[in-house]
Formats: sequence, C-alpha cells, structure tokens
Amino acid sequence: MKKIFPLILLLFNVLIAQAAGLGPITVNTYLPGSFAVVSKGKVPSILVSANEWPGAIRAAQNLQNDIKKVSGLEPEFLTDKITSMPIIIGTIGNSKIIDEMIRNHSLNISEIAGKWEATLIQVIKNPIKGVDSALVIAGSDKRGTIYGIYELSAQIGVSPWYYWADVPVKKSNSLYVVAGRHVISSPAVKYRGIFLNDEAPALSEWSRKEFGGFNHKFYEKVFELILRLKGNYLWPAMWGSAFNDDDKLNPVLADEYGVVIGTSHHEPLTRAHDEWKRYKGGKWNYDQNPEQLRAFWESGLQRVADKEQIITVGMRGDGDEPMSTGTATALLERIVKDQREIIEKVTKKPAAQTPQLWALYKEVQDYYDKGMRVPDDVTLLLCDDNWGNIRKLPGLGEAPRKGGYGIYYHFDYVGGPRNYKWVNTNPIQKIWEQMRLAYEHDANQIWIVNVGDLKPMEFPIQFFLDYAWNPDAIPANKLMDYTTNWSANQFGNEHATAIASHIDTYLKYAGRIKPELLHANTYSLSNYNEFEQVTADFRKLKEQAKSTSNQLADNQKDAYYQLVLHPIEAVANLYEMYLAVAKNKLYAKQGRFSTNSLAVKVDSLFKRDAEISTYYNKTMAGGKWDHMMDQTHIGYTSWQQPDSNIIPKTTLINNTTTTLGVSLENSELHFTGKTKVAQGFTFSALANTSHTLEIFRTGAGEMKYDIKAPDFVMLSSKKGTLNDDQKIQISIDWNKAPKNTKTSEILVSGSDKSSITIPIKTENIIPTDLPANLFLPDKGYISMEATSYSRAVNSRPIFWKTIPNYGKTRGGVIATPVTSPIQQPGEGSPHLAYDIFVTETGNFTLNTFISPTIDFTGKDGLKFAVSVDGQAPIIVNISKDYTSDYAWGQSVANNIKIFKTPLAFNKTGKHTINYWMINPGVVLQKLVLDLGALKPSYLGPPESIKSTEN
Repeated sequence: MKKIFPLILLLFNVLIAQAAGLGPITVNTYLPGSFAVVSKGKVPSILVSANEWPGAIRAAQNLQNDIKKVSGLEPEFLTDKITSMPIIIGTIGNSKIIDEMIRNHSLNISEIAGKWEATLIQVIKNPIKGVDSALVIAGSDKRGTIYGIYELSAQIGVSPWYYWADVPVKKSNSLYVVAGRHVISSPAVKYRGIFLNDEAPALSEWSRKEFGGFNHKFYEKVFELILRLKGNYLWPAMWGSAFNDDDKLNPVLADEYGVVIGTSHHEPLTRAHDEWKRYKGGKWNYDQNPEQLRAFWESGLQRVADKEQIITVGMRGDGDEPMSTGTATALLERIVKDQREIIEKVTKKPAAQTPQLWALYKEVQDYYDKGMRVPDDVTLLLCDDNWGNIRKLPGLGEAPRKGGYGIYYHFDYVGGPRNYKWVNTNPIQKIWEQMRLAYEHDANQIWIVNVGDLKPMEFPIQFFLDYAWNPDAIPANKLMDYTTNWSANQFGNEHATAIASHIDTYLKYAGRIKPELLHANTYSLSNYNEFEQVTADFRKLKEQAKSTSNQLADNQKDAYYQLVLHPIEAVANLYEMYLAVAKNKLYAKQGRFSTNSLAVKVDSLFKRDAEISTYYNKTMAGGKWDHMMDQTHIGYTSWQQPDSNIIPKTTLINNTTTTLGVSLENSELHFTGKTKVAQGFTFSALANTSHTLEIFRTGAGEMKYDIKAPDFVMLSSKKGTLNDDQKIQISIDWNKAPKNTKTSEILVSGSDKSSITIPIKTENIIPTDLPANLFLPDKGYISMEATSYSRAVNSRPIFWKTIPNYGKTRGGVIATPVTSPIQQPGEGSPHLAYDIFVTETGNFTLNTFISPTIDFTGKDGLKFAVSVDGQAPIIVNISKDYTSDYAWGQSVANNIKIFKTPLAFNKTGKHTINYWMINPGVVLQKLVLDLGALKPSYLGPPESIKSTEN
C-alpha cells in the first residue's frame, strides 16, 4: 500500500500539471524502476560528454547546483567519466555518450529524433558498459537537452523564478524519477520570447544598481530565466541601450546559452535604435541617405552573423515613429530587397537560409494591406493594438508562407490612450482568448510579448510561454487549474487553491481598467453603489491575501509579496484613494460635514501608496529589487506619465451650521430643510426590490434623526444620532404590504426641525402562472451575464464555450471553433437564449457588452445579431464605428464595446432575447435591457434576479 499511494498521487498531479503542458515525473518514495535523485544521504553524479553544446553543459552545471540547493548534497560533475548510477545528459549528435547508447540500442530516440526542441527523459538499466542504471536526459537539439535539464530542476523543487521572484527552493532528502519514457514533444510555436521594453525608470535603474547596467551579468539572469520557462527568444532592452554594443559578451553568451536574439519591430538588421544616435548617423531616411544606412546595417550584422538570430527587416521612422507621409510601397520593398542583399553578403549564404521577420506594426500593416509584399521566407509578424487585441490574422485558406506568421503582443505599453507600465493587469483569460485566435489561424512561427520591466509580469510571462508550447493542453475550462498549479509550484500545495483565487480575482478586478486610467469618475458613486462595491471587493481581497500571507513560512513571504500581495495591496489602496476623491467632490457639493475628513483620507492614502512602493524597493528581499517600483502611476493628464506621482485635488468646506441632509441611491441630488422629494422609490414584489437612502449632517453639531414609515416598510435604522454619514436600507414586508399598486411616504426628520418626505410606490403583484428561471425587471432594467444563458443552441461543428472569469464581470461566451465560417442567423443557427419577464410593453433598448476585439479578418467587420422571440434578427457590426483613434481608444480604455439595439415588446409576460453568432471571434460579456430607467455605470448594473417556482 505504501508503494501504491505515491503512484496515485503522481497520477493526480499529472492531471493538474498537464493543463500547463507539463507532466510530473518525481515522487518522494521509491517505486519499482525509479531512479534516486536524492536518497539516504546520497545524490548521483552528473555525466556529460566533452563534445556537448556549451549551453547544455551550463544548464547541467545549474542542475548540479539545483540538486545541492534541494538536498544539501552536491553531485559530482563528470565529463566522459563513467560511474555506476549517473544522470546522463546529452544532445543527439553532439554527445559521445548519447550517441553510443543510440548505437547499442539501449536508447530509443524515435519520438524525438529530428524534432525541434524535443526531449526524452528515461531511466535506463545498463545503458553503456560500466553503468548499472542511469537517468538519461536526451535532447533532439541543444535546447531540447536544456529544457529537459530545467524540467528536472523544476520537478525537484527549483522554480524558474528562484532568482527573479525569490521563490524558495523546496528542500527534500528523498526524490525519485519514476520509470517510463517521459517525452517533451516539440512546441506548437517555434520561437517563443519576451521583449524588455519601456524599461525606464524601473528596470534600467535596478540593473544599473545590481549589475552596472544592461551588461552580460544582467543578461545571463535573463537568458537562464527564458530557458527555464522553455522560451528561446529575446528582444533586448533598447531605449538608450544597445545589446550588441553595450557589452561585447552579450551576443556571445546569448548564443552560448541558446537564446535566439532579435531586435524590435523598428530596429533593422540587429542594429539597436540607440546606435544610430551614438555613431552620429545622418538622416534616418532611405530615400535621401541610403549609403550610410546600408553601411550601418552591414557593419551591425557583421558583429553577430555567426550567432542564432532572427533578423528584423523593413524600416519605420526614427524613434519608433511612422515613416514620413506619402512613403511609397516601392521604396519600402526596395529597402527590404537591399537588406536581404546585405544579409547574403555578410552570411555568405542565400537570404532565405537566415530567419527574418517583418513586423506589421501600426502603420506598417497599412502598407501590407495596400499591397506591399516581402519574400515568402520572411515571417510576417502580426501585431496587437498595444492593448491586447490582435489587429490582423492570416486569412483562412490562404496559401501557407514558408516563413509563416507570428504575433507581437503587449503586457506593457507606452502610448495612447494611456501608458500602462506599473503593475500586472493582464488576465490570462484575455491572453488565452486572443492567442487562441492566433494559434487556430496558424500564426505560430513566432510569439513575442512586450513585458516592460519583466517584473512584475512574472505570472503572465510564464502563462504566455507555457501556452505557446502547447495551446491544446490549456483549454478555457482549465485556466483556473493552470493558476492553481502555478501557485503550487511557487508556494506548495497547502495554500495553492487560495493563492490561485487571489491571483485570478485580482486580475479580474485590475483588468477592468488600467490603474493609470483610474480616476474619481471611472465608477459611478451614485448608481448601483458601484464605486463602493468594487472598492469593497478589493478591500476584501486584500484582507484575504494578507491572511494567506500570515499562514506562509517566513522564507516564502518575499516571493508571495512580489507575486501576489503587492499588486493587490497597491491597487486596492488606489481604489480607496479615488473613492475618497469621488466622495470628497460630491460631498462638497452637498455640503456634508464629512467632506473635509475625506480630503485628509486622500492625503493619507496617497502617502500610503508611496509607503507600499518603498517597502517593495527598500525592505522586501533586503532591498534586492530597489527601483522596480519607481514607476509613476498617479496624476496623468495625457497619455504620457507624470514625472512624479501627483496627489488628486480635493475640496475643503467651512460650514458654520449643522443641518440634516438626505440623498437617495442612483442620484447625486440631496435634500435638506422641509422638502417633498419629487421622485422617490418604487418597490416590486416580483423582484423583491430594496433601496437605500443616506442621511448626513452639514456641520459639527449634534444631529438626531427619526424616520417614520408604514408598518410594511422595513428600515435598517429608525432613529439615532449621527456621528458619521449613515446608509439606511429599505425593504418591504410583502405579507403586510397592500395588494396591487399603492403610494405611500417615508418621513425623515432631524433635530434641526427638518422634515424630508420621500414618496414610495409598492407593486404587490405577482402573476400566479409565472414560470421559473426568468430574468425579472427591477429599477428599470433587466441585466443578464453572458454566462447565465437559458439555453445554448449549438450547430455542429459550432459550439458555445464559456471562458470563466473573463472580462469585466462574470465571464465571456464565444462560439468555437474560432475558425468557423460566417453564419447566417436564423432557425437552427448557433445562438444563446435568455428568458425574461416584462411587465410593460414598448420599444426597449438592448445594451450588448462585447469585448473590444478588432476585425482581424480585414474585411467588412465582425458581426453578431440580436432578436426577441421569433422576430427577425437585427445585425450589429462591432467594427464599423470603431475605426477612428478616439473610438478605438475609448473601447480599449474601458475594455468593452457596448451596442444599443431597439427591440419591440408587444405584450407583457415571458419573452426570449436571442444572441446570434455571425462572425467567430466575438466575445459576449453581458446583456442589459433598458426598460426606461437604466443609469450610467462602468460595469453595467448587477445581474437581475430570476423567478422561482410559485
């Protein structure tokens, strides 16, 4: 039984881990045929061949160190020296030992031979003379071997983030690799990497403090991280930096480690942007200065012609700006032609044998759309809109290109409508949805993501690279499993579920709007209690995350703060501050005594923001990451960041008298003195409505209040003395309430002789034949989350898929596969049905909340349709009104597109709203039917309740 349990546990872990493209192969208890990595105070030696790739030898030496970190015992590192039970590491064709095992048939490489970056890990008895048993890590190529080494490191307890996030090593005195052939198949995406960009002030200042700048000491840490994450590609930092010029060891060590180097979309032929300025280049204009530019590019390429590179071709304007107006396609094609001639001259081989890319970034895509072409072997690097929405994908049925297609994606950006650089705000649900489009459309040659300063993008970086390796291993319904497994890998199993929930919830909240865009008017203060609720949600999340922190071991807390707690604490504080600003502004207009205390609170929260950053920089991990939280994020007045954080303006008032005031929910109006409110509250028995009013005082004097209402009206408080603003919850006891429709009053009186009369209307009418599970009207709307559909009508091969926790509220729903043909809405075609109940007839507006997806087909726009009951579907184009910079900017800033469609309801009672698929790739988040009283809000109103069985 003792031997069965570890196997069962291993199988359970495989189910979780395979969702991340991995397969656990280690256990803590011996199983028949397993190989001891650590056992009884001993560790095996590590054996490589002298002719092995230097990068693989480096990784093997790191494994030696990793085993020592885990066990406290250092393995002997051997070169071509046989021992009885070694870990044998080698690359097919580059390792005498591996090649000998292949010749004597003790090693079967059929599953990896000739493959790109594939690995076999296997326990083999008597593989060669003198070896009794060996753990063999064999790679199909250099990186296949390296990935196998780092796979073992991760599985024995060394996180890829041991340096970059201070994740502690999991100690063990008993570790075994189980028997079997453990194959890491080739990745789905050939080149998978990151771009260090917009690196000032954080990464640049930190690297200067830690290493003296972006030199080889810095990049060795980056190279190792990329390889531990099974990436293989890097665009180095480039603002004021030049990878090949700053430190001559940079490209040498990149090639040795096994990392493919490229340059960004506007840096042709391996030349960094800064080098043109350094070497006093003239006009950055090929029409006017071709000789100097060609010489510049040629000399740059000569430095690294023997290194593994992907060469960027093409040209943008100086400083990552567009080319001059009127730039001719013929000139750009000539530039590429001349650049390829340089490549052939320098490399002394046909240009097609050197990997190249042409990035269709911003206006460059327009050149392509207007007919510009490059040779077929050049990879077309398609791009997102800098906000995570892919602009273009290969057309279905297009002839394949030899160079294929790739994607340039963003987790960080400098530009309009606003920089976002401070903290991670990239939900993996959104990444999954967009990169799934890329994968299904065969844009799989290169995936490169702009990660800014690298930190604090740790989690989405690993997801992006894991997903690039095997997208099919991480379906939408396994995204939470992925997050849980990632959390377990960093912090252990005990708290993994809670930590995953913290990460997922934070990214939901922070992904609604970038913190740099957040301000006092983002969320509604008066409508639907929205700003209060989202801030309370953040506050609750912060307390939960802190509670988890308190349960962790001391050596885990720095990593936890970096990866989990810091962004939650920092953004929660920002929400608290802007909520206080919003209240201060409104309360000043209303003359509330609490106005001034809110100004003080804003000041305190602004200072708290600085304290949080200072703790990250100066205290956490002993100050190791000083400068990583230098990024400004408060006080934007345009797209560009302020030089320093600027405290929001607040108002102070000086009231000399104390009076009672009343405000009502969903309104900024307030009432004092002897007042009869014109429009009060309506309560519906159908939806069991409740409402809220707030009472306050205008001065420092004592104020007592008294509230009188009919006996069927239930109040959370009827009388008392105001020490602070107080919300009064109002609901109805429907067993006591008069039948049908009745008008009554609530009277609020104060010790200042004020009396404020609020009319209320009760509608105690519930149909006896009301079906169950219908969305019910209340407060002038019916709100339905996309995931709460009554029925999903599929039409093979098209099915509806829910992406849990996607988008701004509960989740998203999308038709799959995303390569499906365009559908004609109608009988039997794919649609979602939402059953509702209305108590009035008329034309009502349906608000459809759609993700800000761009028309990646480049045709006449992406479309959906809506209808009510059997009426003809009304087609809506989500692209045609979003072609201007302003409209696009609004859609990405708000992270939503809302479409208003009038629908006719000719009778009361049950109806069905239908949402029809037309184009694939459109993601539905929410539907809100405006019955005449829908109020403005950022998220839309909360979901309406459903009817139950009578």
